[in-house]
Amino acid sequence: MAIVDVKVPQLSESVAEATLLEWKKKPGEAVSADEILIEVETDKVVLEVPAPSAGVLIEIVQVDGATVVADQLIARIDTEATAGAAAPAAVAAAAAPATVASAVSASAAPAGGSKSDVAMPAAAKLMADNQLAAGSVSGTGKDGRVTKGDVLGALASGTAGASAQKPAQIPTGVPTKTLQQVPTPMAPNLGDRPEERVPMTRLRARVAERLLQSQATNAILTTFNEVNMAPVMEMRKRFQEKFEKEHGVKIGFMSFFVKAAVHALKKYPILNASVDGNDIVYHGYFDIGIAVGSPRGLVVPILRNADQMSFADIEKKIAEFGAKARDGKLGLDDLTGGTFSISNGGVFGSMMSTPIINPPQAAILGVHATKDRAMVENGQIVIRPMNYLAMSYDHRIIDGREAVLGLVAMKEALEDPARLLFDI
Repeated sequence: MAIVDVKVPQLSESVAEATLLEWKKKPGEAVSADEILIEVETDKVVLEVPAPSAGVLIEIVQVDGATVVADQLIARIDTEATAGAAAPAAVAAAAAPATVASAVSASAAPAGGSKSDVAMPAAAKLMADNQLAAGSVSGTGKDGRVTKGDVLGALASGTAGASAQKPAQIPTGVPTKTLQQVPTPMAPNLGDRPEERVPMTRLRARVAERLLQSQATNAILTTFNEVNMAPVMEMRKRFQEKFEKEHGVKIGFMSFFVKAAVHALKKYPILNASVDGNDIVYHGYFDIGIAVGSPRGLVVPILRNADQMSFADIEKKIAEFGAKARDGKLGLDDLTGGTFSISNGGVFGSMMSTPIINPPQAAILGVHATKDRAMVENGQIVIRPMNYLAMSYDHRIIDGREAVLGLVAMKEALEDPARLLFDI
């Protein structure tokens, strides 16, 4: 018998703890070396926890939703066991005091390897608390797995097997903290007015904290302008086919917005600065944050040295960030730093917004949907594809003059893209 511990990976210096998401394996199943067992969510990124060795997962020490710290034991693998075999008594005796996670996981393991009545950890815990026998609740999850919702539904409808006649007892030796880590069950179905209480993810909670911090500590003011996108659209149409053939990626609006922003930041360096106590820090580089929506919340990956990137480099990097955000693969290096940000609400149809500064940055550009609008040119009403730009800035260090002129510089660069080539 050779037992290998599965532990939480090292977290960044600014991250004290993390949350376990959903186990991809259950006790008794075989695992391969480097196979992803579970993901760990911090307030910045989601980290994958691979199996350190091939073998059989014999114990889950921490359940889905548990709060953990770096290097904490979360599971054990027997490198010599056979899949489907129960964990030997010697292993259980040698292990640390049993937690709710291990007790629930063991009770949920199916006999003979059947998946028809396998309960997810949270569901198994709820079944154990209500003394429901294995197989008494029908599963609607993948491969017939029983979910927490299945158990709650069965309890509410009374279709589950014999329920508890007495309150669930706390197993001897189970740390109180472990019990508190079990997610709170959803509120019962209230007929045609159902409710569900779902805890914020760490990422969502961190975003909320930073947005409140930004509004509480910055003197935020927003200036607006409008830009005729016809020149950019004509240029894209003219070169799109050749650009895609040459670089393997389509040219979008964001690369123009990034280039226009860098163009303005060079003219007005205060827009690219940040606040550190009573000091103003002027950055001699241009790291542009691109706000990206993800299933777990808003993230802002960084285009580093954006002034040195070509249009193709920018488009490829933005596409890479989008894919990583969807898959939860953004790393700490992708999200750290930034001197200025761009938020594109236009992809969702936004006409106008006042973006919130991403501290410690001092300014952020909001771009929106491009729509045909009636405009007056030389006394004549004409139709032009217009986009409203909004730049929020920290009025503590940026005066209205620099903010307005900076936004005008972006507008001029977009309405005459040739300026970007000559830096004028």
